[in-house]
Amino acid sequence: MKTKGLLVFATISCLFFIQTAQAQKGIRIGYIDMDYILENVPEYNEASSDLETKVQKWKVEIEAELKAVEEMRKDLNNERVLLTKELIEEKEEDIFFKEKEILEYQQKRFGPNGDLFIQKKRLVQPVQDQVFVAVQEIAKNKKYDFVFDKSADLVMLYSADRYDISDQVLLRINRASKRKQLNTKKEKKSLERDEERNAEQEKEVTDRERAAKKKLDDREKLLEQRKAERDSIRAAKKKEFEERRAKLLEIQKRKKDSIDVLKAKREQLKKDENSSDSNDSEEKNN
Repeated sequence: MKTKGLLVFATISCLFFIQTAQAQKGIRIGYIDMDYILENVPEYNEASSDLETKVQKWKVEIEAELKAVEEMRKDLNNERVLLTKELIEEKEEDIFFKEKEILEYQQKRFGPNGDLFIQKKRLVQPVQDQVFVAVQEIAKNKKYDFVFDKSADLVMLYSADRYDISDQVLLRINRASKRKQLNTKKEKKSLERDEERNAEQEKEVTDRERAAKKKLDDREKLLEQRKAERDSIRAAKKKEFEERRAKLLEIQKRKKDSIDVLKAKREQLKKDENSSDSNDSEEKNN
């Protein structure tokens, strides 16, 4: 909060100084609105629309995965009383790794260095380059001493429309776009320079994408390794559980058999006693 207050104070002081200097020495000031310029560049709008379609697709994928995790958690809560401690831990571990994968995917798409950030930068960079060139030309031709970006971090407490050169910048960008369609030698050289600059930008993006792909491959290998270890541990636990279960069933069967033998002996002994009593009674009667 203190830093923000200092920034506002510095901005006010700067504007006051510039205004005073302008009144004394005739300094010319202009500004642009980068957001307004971007909204009025057709190529940027088309690419931005395509990117938004991708973003919505990524969000749907993440929501589907989160829903699947929630279903796994509900199923576990419903079955918890029927499961052994080992099976509960196993299912909780599956949920944990699934949530971790979703978080990593979110970072890959929407993180500080994710696909959205990279593609937005790739989308804006060519327009920013054109704006920079146009501002340089306008400032030189019309003798502006300062040109600010209204949409940047510099706070503009007030800006008169007559100092806004955004439309002039747009006009120059549109002219440059039309010149690219011409076949003159001069325009061909200009187009070659633009293509070289774009090629350098694409190379930079390609290098970042290659590094991102390597990082993704390494992460997938690590996940596969962890999964193999997890499956091995799970198989060992399952085997141990089955062996313990078989032993318990065998012990229970032996106990049951022993009880059945004892019952049979008791019943036989009782029959023998009843038979003996019956014989004694007949002898007495005789």
